[in-house]
Amino acid sequence: MKIIWTLAIKDLRLLLRDRAAFFFTFFFPILYASFFGAIFSGAGNGGSNAIAVLLVDEDRTQGSREFVSLLEAAEELRVIPADDKQTARESVRRGSRVAYIALPEGFGEARNSIFAGQTPRLEIGVDPARKAESGMLQGILTKYAAAAMQQTLQDPELMKGQLENARESLQDAPPALQLALNGFYGQLDTLFAAQQEVEADDQGGFAGFQPLEIDSVAVTTERRGPQNAYVISFPQGIIWGLLGCVSGFAISLVIERQKGTLVRLRCAPLSRMQILAGKALGCLMAILAVSAGLLILARLIFDVRPQSPGLLALALLSAALAFVGIMMFLSVLGRTERAAGGISWAIMIVMAMLGGGMVPLFLMPSWMQTFSHISPVKWAVLAFEGALWRQFSLSEMLFPCGILLAIGTLCFTAGVKAFRWNEA
Repeated sequence: MKIIWTLAIKDLRLLLRDRAAFFFTFFFPILYASFFGAIFSGAGNGGSNAIAVLLVDEDRTQGSREFVSLLEAAEELRVIPADDKQTARESVRRGSRVAYIALPEGFGEARNSIFAGQTPRLEIGVDPARKAESGMLQGILTKYAAAAMQQTLQDPELMKGQLENARESLQDAPPALQLALNGFYGQLDTLFAAQQEVEADDQGGFAGFQPLEIDSVAVTTERRGPQNAYVISFPQGIIWGLLGCVSGFAISLVIERQKGTLVRLRCAPLSRMQILAGKALGCLMAILAVSAGLLILARLIFDVRPQSPGLLALALLSAALAFVGIMMFLSVLGRTERAAGGISWAIMIVMAMLGGGMVPLFLMPSWMQTFSHISPVKWAVLAFEGALWRQFSLSEMLFPCGILLAIGTLCFTAGVKAFRWNEA
């Protein structure tokens, strides 16, 4: 037993001596938990994780402006005004925003005519990849429409205005219907004169009113949209394949340095750049092979067909070059295999979390959504989706691909300059 304890203490001492491995064994879990805490801490305190939506008011009446003000004050939403519906739709199609809300002409009049048989109607356009946010958004809109309706029912002055609007709408109705409804409206007048406040639970006659009608539009359906759910999920699968290749090659460089393989290669008639370029080329080929294999599997089994094979090839090449550069940078951060593995996966997991690979971006606080722009995962997923189903044009594809190439160039350059050829 004493021998077992001695061996265990020896391993613990080795762990303590490897500072990087010690950090990622004991302290990184704290940072990881803090990260998720920051994401979910806004779940009920001021809407720091509010859904960012574009809002288009095509009605521009007092009633529509009141509803816009109600949504702007909602803690679940972060409302961003938009000039027109087409601009808002394009922003959602490109993945810049989760959804848009459009208040059509007549919205305000319908809000003021609930007893005349009119129901306010609005349109929401939602990114098809964000089904959870779509359901949440419809629930939020219905909630605030119902709250506004309840406020009207509890305010005698507002109710009188509603009843006047309803009476005016009866001018063209059949006489029998006019007689019946005028009697009903007269009884309501008596009720609101006698009771200044009406509790929600006592509004049995009004419970059948529908506070809002929502027309939900999947933005890309007008452009043939995603064929199925696998078109949306496979970009994330490719990302995790890229991360696996990056980690494997980064650790292999550390192992070759530890075992002296790199020093022996330096004795051959090879330049430093030739050796590192060979390692980078191997990583690039592995990434492209994994990505191509996943796409072939997706095509044969799940009927995932890219809407632009040429742009998909551009996206794959850009992402591959970016992650090759990241691999080179990660290989210089750890001196031992254990440290390199911990550092590599720690950084890549954070990149995946920031880029929406693990946690939906809409759940993050607004400051974290802005911070997510630094994650190559976000831009790689956007490029894949642009070629697979978002129907990006070449000019639209150049933006995420350009960011990926810039990240890869910077990381590769920094990694080459900091690379150590031996343990010294």
